[in-house]
Amino acid sequence: MDAILSAIGQYHPVTQALLATLFTWGVTALGAAVVFFFREIRQEVLDAMLGFAAGVMIAASFWSLLAPAIDLSERISTLPGWLPAALGFMGGGLFMAGVDKVLPHLHPGLKMEEAEGVSTNWRRSVLLVLAITLHNIPEGLAVGVAFGAVAHGLPAASIGAAVALAVGIGLQNFPEGTAVSVPLRREGFSRRRAFWYGQMSGAVEPIAGVLGAWAVMTMQPILPYALSFAAGAMIFVVVEELIPESQQAGNTDLATIATLAGFTLMMSLDVALG
Repeated sequence: MDAILSAIGQYHPVTQALLATLFTWGVTALGAAVVFFFREIRQEVLDAMLGFAAGVMIAASFWSLLAPAIDLSERISTLPGWLPAALGFMGGGLFMAGVDKVLPHLHPGLKMEEAEGVSTNWRRSVLLVLAITLHNIPEGLAVGVAFGAVAHGLPAASIGAAVALAVGIGLQNFPEGTAVSVPLRREGFSRRRAFWYGQMSGAVEPIAGVLGAWAVMTMQPILPYALSFAAGAMIFVVVEELIPESQQAGNTDLATIATLAGFTLMMSLDVALG
């Protein structure tokens, strides 16, 4: 593992962020490829997958983003260590709330009249993709910021922690790809079209990742804010979307256990590699 981390460390941080988010996008595509083998997935399985994704994002928000943000702010800022993290965290959540109100999107399993955002005549397939794309933005941003932070040589930001975050985000992207492609297949889309839409939901991650890495590399003072901003954005997605969706079919215990499993896995990855 040390050899792998050393090899990754030889690349420029923006390149690292690009490669990492291409990996997370690839896992989204892998999840979308499930549609080539199954027309439907049992609701219990989908709920467990969504719960698992929520657990990963909760753990990543603290261990990979908030905790380093507090530590970094104590080192590079004259403000109390908790203040930049608190401001960034709330800023990330409010930003996602604003995007959620504006960007037209439709969560899987809901009717067209339950679409969120501004009113539009866009097709159901586009709205479904945008729903997943919406929370892939903070995921890509989080990975990019984590790799960009490593460039500053601060103890709280390590290449191992950034890699752990990318792996964790990648793992929880698998059910997200499936959550788009399988419902589209069930609605009559061809397998190829359903796969295409499913994998496209992850295309925004490399863009957000590169922008995040570039921003924190060029402006070190914003680093604690950027890390906690990404954390707040991810927690908003978890509470507003992933947990409610995983529970709405009544598989509450299963989804909750899966959330704990996702949290445990991400926590273990971050502690082991970070």
